[in-house]
Amino acid sequence: MTSPFSDIDRTREFERDLKKLLKRYKTLEEDITTLINASLYAFHKLDIDTGGIFRLQGLGFEEPAVYKVKKFACRSLKGKGSQSGMRLIYSYLSEADRVVLIELYYKGDKDNEDRARLKRLYGDNKN
Repeated sequence: MTSPFSDIDRTREFERDLKKLLKRYKTLEEDITTLINASLYAFHKLDIDTGGIFRLQGLGFEEPAVYKVKKFACRSLKGKGSQSGMRLIYSYLSEADRVVLIELYYKGDKDNEDRARLKRLYGDNKN
């Protein structure tokens, strides 16, 4: 299936997060693809808010918009559905129709996103 976005990028740090989590959650790669093609597409292209994607505030920069996905169905976490505890942090650059996957974590391992990572990536408005 082709992506509903012009470009989907992954930061090196995201790749490290994914590699570490794939050891425990084998379906994660497929689950991310499903999330992008369904939830992110619905949120950004169809303006459908399912209550599972939130824009992060207070980062010290406005652009690009950075979002946290809280409703993330991970099939490896059986019985939890979309409330699996998986979190995805990404930015969406609407003019370029570009998604950048920034951070992936399991809520049981850490409570919140790495704001220092976000500031390193976008603090000087580097796109």
